[in-house]
Amino acid sequence: MVRVVRATQVEIDTAVQALRDGELVAFPTETVYGLGANATNPAAVRKIFAAKGRPADHPVIVHLDSPRFLHRWVREVPEAATKLAERFWPGPLTMVMARAANVHDVVTGGQDTVAIRVPSHPMAQQLLTAFGGGIAAPSANRYGRLSPTRAEHVRDELGDSVNTILDGGETQIGLESTIVTFEGSNVRLLRPGAVTAGQIRTVIGELLIGANLESPRVPGSTSSHYAPTTPMTVVPAGEIDAHAASLSEGGRRVAVLAQRLPLKSHKYVTWVNAGRRPEQYGHDLYANLRTLDKAGCTQILVQDVPEGEKWDAIRDRLMRAASSVSESGDAGAMAVLP
Repeated sequence: MVRVVRATQVEIDTAVQALRDGELVAFPTETVYGLGANATNPAAVRKIFAAKGRPADHPVIVHLDSPRFLHRWVREVPEAATKLAERFWPGPLTMVMARAANVHDVVTGGQDTVAIRVPSHPMAQQLLTAFGGGIAAPSANRYGRLSPTRAEHVRDELGDSVNTILDGGETQIGLESTIVTFEGSNVRLLRPGAVTAGQIRTVIGELLIGANLESPRVPGSTSSHYAPTTPMTVVPAGEIDAHAASLSEGGRRVAVLAQRLPLKSHKYVTWVNAGRRPEQYGHDLYANLRTLDKAGCTQILVQDVPEGEKWDAIRDRLMRAASSVSESGDAGAMAVLP
């Protein structure tokens, strides 16, 4: 069980003042830690892009404490969005809708849409309610790298570029939010997350899967993202031991993220058994990859995860994080294991 920590009033007051002063505040959500700025202050939001090294055309998510403030940010709320908000907010669902006229281009990446989420983490709710406005917040890490699930991850990556870090302990979910957008009466899933396609269908019926040419750009949609600095390869489940043995011959250090223990130990292999439960695997994924990234290895091998929608978000993150995928794996069009 993840311990949910609430902030003291002094911590909240300090963070709110920092936001009002145009500074950055890192804070926990139930998914990952966010790097927040006053969403109505373009200069403050630009500091997010500078701290992360984030491209200017990559939109950020605006966090609100309640759906009742949607009208300040969204030009029109589709009927399907209202239904999804009633079911999943507060929670790990982001909805992309037509932006209101006052929403600045720096928040939307120059698009006519804005991404909105109402997080459920108590500390995020404390901060948002006390601030009384929208907080623009992508994940609190360098662009394209592993998202932070603990406050120390934020400190390690961003250091003094963050004015205030609210420490809420480990995040409950550990993977970024599900993202959907609206096309007329249709709903399209753009990024899988803890709110699954099946759960969404129970609310709105038919669901389109994956971006098309008309879909808005959304966070985490690039082909390479969520990546460790060590080259990482996804390997078919039945081949993980053989690949680890082969690559570690001659003293080459190799790291492995698997769903079980190794069949036999290897002197130069650092092996993490992440287990077979998708919720726990997802919760630990970025922390485990950070551990392996610091192990001094030349390559990280990741055992491919099972099929099924409970693994969809995990598979999405792994495929974007991988520098290569074994040609007998799911993504054979990508680079082949050396």
